[in-house]
Order: sequence, then structure tokens, then C-alpha cells
Amino acid sequence: MPLDQEFNEYPYDDPAPAQDEEPAEDGTEMSFLEHLEELRWHIIRAAIAIVVFGLTAFIFIKDIYKGVIIAPSREDFWTYRQMCKLADWTGYADLCVKKLDFKLQALGMADQFTMSITSSVIIGICFAFPYAFWEVWRFIKPGLRPEESRAARGATFYVSMLFLIGLFFGYYIVSPLVINFLANYQLDESIQNQYAIDSYIGTLITLCMGCAIMFQMPIVAFVLSKVGILTPSFMRSYRKHAFIVILVISGLITPSPDIFSQLTVTLPLVLLYEVSIWVSGSIERARLKELARNPVRDNE
Repeated sequence: MPLDQEFNEYPYDDPAPAQDEEPAEDGTEMSFLEHLEELRWHIIRAAIAIVVFGLTAFIFIKDIYKGVIIAPSREDFWTYRQMCKLADWTGYADLCVKKLDFKLQALGMADQFTMSITSSVIIGICFAFPYAFWEVWRFIKPGLRPEESRAARGATFYVSMLFLIGLFFGYYIVSPLVINFLANYQLDESIQNQYAIDSYIGTLITLCMGCAIMFQMPIVAFVLSKVGILTPSFMRSYRKHAFIVILVISGLITPSPDIFSQLTVTLPLVLLYEVSIWVSGSIERARLKELARNPVRDNE
């Protein structure tokens, strides 16, 4: 074969493709629409999990209301019993909750049915949260670099664990303190406290979900430190300001003037802030070690 004919058939800058070569199927060359399709299926699977848990909760909603949702409004709730034991041990009688002076009522004809659906959805979200986050994480993880993927190992476990701890903290600690204060607060003895069921459920959901979100503080610190927005030195320099903000948040969450209630909410938040500083510091130390091993990388 002449040389010029060979170059015409197989140009140097455009070699002939192999006939038996198959396109890559590892997902690294997915188009934008393919990414959207994959995200859609992750969201659908997460939504199915929420619906399954929500329907299960709706089937047993009467038992759940009696044993879980309405429980903080009764004097025999676990937290109130522990507070009475603590009052006997410390001699501080005001800690013991002997009476919750209020009644729950449904003002609208469909209120009880509506709240059963709303409560079932919230319960479904809470129970399905670990799986739903795992689905989202499965979509995000392939886009990370190997070192980022290693640093974020166990993300589903830690996010789910902090979410559940915050949820239980809001249910067993914060909610009883707030309900006790609001139930026994009266401007005048002639005024009776009668709360609509949607008001009670809304307060309970806000406190529990709010605590669950606040307990994600170390995860937020990890992400912000990873992208270079947050540093441990910044968090340490503004530690006093953060403590003041935490005290304000604790005061809003627990309107009771009781110092015990304030400390019960403040101390865990302070601990979470200190853990966030440690997390940010570990990210910075890892970054400095990486720079020491490969100082040219960040300049590229």
C-alpha cells in the first residue's frame, strides 16, 4: 500500500475507531439530561420510602397519637417523671411537673382528620430520612474526587445519627419544657388554656424538627470547611459571639425563666459548636498535609 494512501485512510490526528469498541457505561460521561433522569429516580425512591412509612403511620395513627404525640401533654410523661425525681434529689420543688392545666380541642370539623394526615407525613419523613439522604448521597458521591469521597466516608451514618439524636432531644427535652411553661402560664386565673390541636401539633413538630436540624451543625461545619468558607480560627475567634447567639436561641426555644431549662438546651448546642470547631480543624490539618505532600496541586 502506498504511503500517501495509508495516511489518507488513517490520518494521524483522527485515527480510525475500533469496530468492536463499546461506549463507556460507568456513568462518567453522562449527559445533563441523563443526570436529571438519574436524580429523578433517586427522588422517586426516597419519596416512595416516605409514602410507605407515612401510610404505615396513618394505619396506626390512633395508637401513635395516644402513646407518642399527645404524651408530652400528660403529667405521666417520661420526662416529667424524671424531673420530679430530680426535684426530690436536688430539693428544687419547682422542677416537678404536677399539673398541665390545658385542654386540646378540634375547632374545625375536619381538623382531626387533617392533623392525622399531616402527622403521618411528618412521621414518614422522620423514619425515611436515613434512606432518603442515602439516595441523595448516592447521586452526589460519584461527582466527588477520591480524596473527597474518602473524607466524607460514613456521611449517611453521621447525618442520620445527628438527625435522630436531635429529634429525640427535641421530643424528650425541649418539647416538655416548652409545653409545661406554656400550659401553666396564665395572665389571670379566670382565663382557661384551651389549645387547638393544630396549634399543639405545630408547636411539637417545630421544636422536634428544629432540634433535628440544629444538630446538623457539625455536618454544616464539615461542608463549609471543605469548600474553604469556614476555618477553625474563625470559629474560635467568634466563639463568644456564637455563645451569645446560642443563649438567644435557647431563650426562644425555652421561654421558661427557669435556669435549669435554659442550661438543658444551651449545653448541647455549645457542645455541638465545639465539635464543629474540631471538625473544621481536622479538615484544615488534612488540607495542610496534602499541601505538604503535593505543594504544586493547589497552584494548578
